[in-house]
Amino acid sequence: FRDEDLRADRQPEFTQIDCEMSFVDREDILNVFEDLAKYLFRTILGKEFTEAFPRIGWTEAMEKYGSDKPDLRFGMTFNDLSEEARGKGFGVFDSAEYIGAICAEGCAGYTRKQLDALTEFVKRPQIGAKGLVYVRCEADGSYRSSVDKFYGQEDLARWAARCGAKPGDLLLILSGPKKNTLSALCELRLEMGERLGLRPHDRFAPLWVVDFPLLEWDDETQRYYAMHHPFTSPKSEDLALMDTDPGRVRANAYDFVVNGVEVGGGSIRIFDSELQQKMFRVLGFSAEEAEKQFGFLTNAFKYGAPPHGGIAFGFDRWCALFGGADSIRDYIAFPKNNSGRDTMIDSPSVVSDAQLDELSLSVREPQRHA
Repeated sequence: FRDEDLRADRQPEFTQIDCEMSFVDREDILNVFEDLAKYLFRTILGKEFTEAFPRIGWTEAMEKYGSDKPDLRFGMTFNDLSEEARGKGFGVFDSAEYIGAICAEGCAGYTRKQLDALTEFVKRPQIGAKGLVYVRCEADGSYRSSVDKFYGQEDLARWAARCGAKPGDLLLILSGPKKNTLSALCELRLEMGERLGLRPHDRFAPLWVVDFPLLEWDDETQRYYAMHHPFTSPKSEDLALMDTDPGRVRANAYDFVVNGVEVGGGSIRIFDSELQQKMFRVLGFSAEEAEKQFGFLTNAFKYGAPPHGGIAFGFDRWCALFGGADSIRDYIAFPKNNSGRDTMIDSPSVVSDAQLDELSLSVREPQRHA
């Protein structure tokens, strides 16, 4: 049971297969469960994978795909045009932290109506882009764009070269704060992949995403939080940074991703009490708070906890993936709807006063503030 947001591939409860091993490092985990994944593809779908699955670092995944679970069934990776596009008097680009583009092969013939539809797509509240700039790479080698007023043919040619575009291709460009723009470009890339038929359900592109950040900074509370959980081990080569620059420390963590879906994830755990105490200090716990909340764990380390790690697979996600479905709800007997309600048994439902009295509970209306 998880406090999950109600997206298509998540719901409040699901089936998780937890796999744990002792006296292992990351290579052991990845090799064992890559073999398991290949066995499942072979025996269930008749899909044979003879090569090792690609491994992509988290930073590379975010820079190229805007996601820590990239869909590798097609290319259309991001291209940074920040240097090439600034300084020409176009205020939107001149003030942007980041300007990124994708190249849609063979789409230069997109009509104004199609481009307007893409603009409306990226301006949806859940995506949040302010607008969309396009460049058509014409068959005769010239360029037409929505910003011709500010950029000449030589400028647009440099953009095309940066993106590896050829005559007949279409550049789609977004700008703004880097984090938000990468996320919006990710949605645009997936949408274009869908429109161009590049994401068939019977094609699979498995990979490992590795080297996640150990910590993430929260501006509101002015402190670090564990990106996975506070027991994830940092990479050994980054240990010195725990004292000097915690934000640069990479986690000994990994996700198994197929077709843009995180099928499983895990990490090598901390097993040394001194390192665990340091982790708690970086996260802002006093020694007393750490002992109160996690003393059971740090005390256990005194008895010789072995190096250990593992991975947890989403069983329902495996089923949806193999069945060609986008939602895990199609493979759950009593799924919740988008409101978190089980319509089969009408749950959650009203609790009687007798049941509340038995459990010494009371239900109160939330206080409403003006």
